[in-house]
Amino acid sequence: MQRKTAETGGLIRVFLRYFRPHKKLFYLDLVCASAVALIDLVWPLASRYALTELLPQQAFAAFFTVMAIMLGAYLLRAGLYYIITYWGHTFGIRVESDIRQTLFDHVQTLGFDYFGQKRTGELMSRLTTDLWEMAELAHHGPEDLLISGATIIGSIVVLMTIQWRLALVLALLIPLFLAVVMARRRAMRFASQEVKKTAAEINSDIESSLSGMRTAKAFANESLEVEKFRRTNARYRSHKAGFYREMALFFTVMELFLSLMSVVVIAVGGWLIMRGQLNYIDLITFSMYIASFIAPVRKLVFFSEQFASGMAGLRRFNEVMRTEPTVTDAPDAVELTDVRGEIAVERVSFSYPEKSEVLQDVSFRVASGETIAVVGPSGGGKTTLCQLIPRFYDVESGAITIDGTDVRKLTQASLRRKIGIVQQDVFLFADTVLENIRYGRPDATMEEVIEAAKRAEIYEDILAMPQGFNTFVGERGTRLSGGQKQRVAIARIFLKNPPILILDEATSALDSVTESKIQRAFDELAKGRTTLIIAHRLSTIRSANRILVVADGSIAESGSHEELMAQGGIYAALHRTQTDLR
Repeated sequence: MQRKTAETGGLIRVFLRYFRPHKKLFYLDLVCASAVALIDLVWPLASRYALTELLPQQAFAAFFTVMAIMLGAYLLRAGLYYIITYWGHTFGIRVESDIRQTLFDHVQTLGFDYFGQKRTGELMSRLTTDLWEMAELAHHGPEDLLISGATIIGSIVVLMTIQWRLALVLALLIPLFLAVVMARRRAMRFASQEVKKTAAEINSDIESSLSGMRTAKAFANESLEVEKFRRTNARYRSHKAGFYREMALFFTVMELFLSLMSVVVIAVGGWLIMRGQLNYIDLITFSMYIASFIAPVRKLVFFSEQFASGMAGLRRFNEVMRTEPTVTDAPDAVELTDVRGEIAVERVSFSYPEKSEVLQDVSFRVASGETIAVVGPSGGGKTTLCQLIPRFYDVESGAITIDGTDVRKLTQASLRRKIGIVQQDVFLFADTVLENIRYGRPDATMEEVIEAAKRAEIYEDILAMPQGFNTFVGERGTRLSGGQKQRVAIARIFLKNPPILILDEATSALDSVTESKIQRAFDELAKGRTTLIIAHRLSTIRSANRILVVADGSIAESGSHEELMAQGGIYAALHRTQTDLR
């Protein structure tokens, strides 16, 4: 219990840090909430004074003056509620926006391994639903707690001055009710966490199903997707029902408490009247305060529910924020400048988490301006090897250097700015063709974008599109053909114009004619640049200065096309197979 309390306290401190930049709005919200609570406390007292003092004395002018003052107070209260609603929610959305920005910024620092383990829908849930509930807690939590606490405590204090015996009954009932609320909070918090988990699963399933809709239809597996979603949706329904069951306990306790409170006050008040210790006006005053309890008690119940949901979201937020990136810049990391492009891989070994070793003691060198082809059977480690150069992952042993400097001593941003990568799995953003090409260099001019498109053999295709360069490519580029997507990705690299190129099956989705054209463009771009080409189609690597054959995590063969054919090994076998297939 102490550890949980400490954990909650720590999370609240983390939460409150986001209040500081907007503390003026926060204080404005609290001041207005305090004023509302004060007005609610004054009305029964003003009514009691008017009924016991002014009316019996026939001080009608003073009576209507008090009523006019209270009317003005309630007009002021309405204005205060406008401020609380508008500026309070503005405060909440600013806190939410800051937290979301912090979370998104942190997610950007996490490595490839993190995104390999987490589903997109789950991360989306943490960036949307969780943060919305935290924002609601930021706005309504302190405000509701202040109004409710001030109203209840203030009422008890006032009622003590009128009839302490009856006030004592109320003072004993309220803590009993709050004790039940606090006892149920843990169960509600757990139920809220389960709902969030299944909501994230639903988001992930929807994202996955929509992204793979064409594949599902190609295999006529729509019913399979429906069944998968039905199971996830059923789990969500079950967890949500559990959450509502816990919430129902809150409202049951609340309604029972409010009903008992009214009955007990009238019963005890009637008994005190019979004994001559209370008059009817004071009993009416007590009843008015009972009515004023209803809203604060409801707010406390809502706050408990809100606190449980908000804290569940805060825990999930903190879980991501505590995830450290596996690849970080060294404290003394330097910028990579004036790149010659000499790459040295020295006795490198690497394995993915919970998997056997992918690369074992790999060593080779690439001279400045040299073009190296990396070929071999699937799963041999070719792509992994090329992902270690830009530090998407860190080597487990050995070292990779560029111009003699270990890549771990370079800043990641400067390293990756100098390396152009066209990956086998092309990703296009849900934006225009122009912005997808310009992603290679965001400050590029339109003329430079057009030149890059021409060199990537995509310019004529773009002109034929409905809005030209402003054509929307769809989610993940679904409005473009596979070859067009590949060429847009290639145009990015032409625009980036880096000194080191890594082409991971960069022409795999192209027809032979277009491939031939782009291959000539690549040959032109590769002049004077260090280039690594990962290829399955050996016809695309004839211009390579040297060929590395990677098999079973090591370099099995190395040499020119002629040398490797003469050896009659793995490369020769691959070449013969592809030649026979033609």
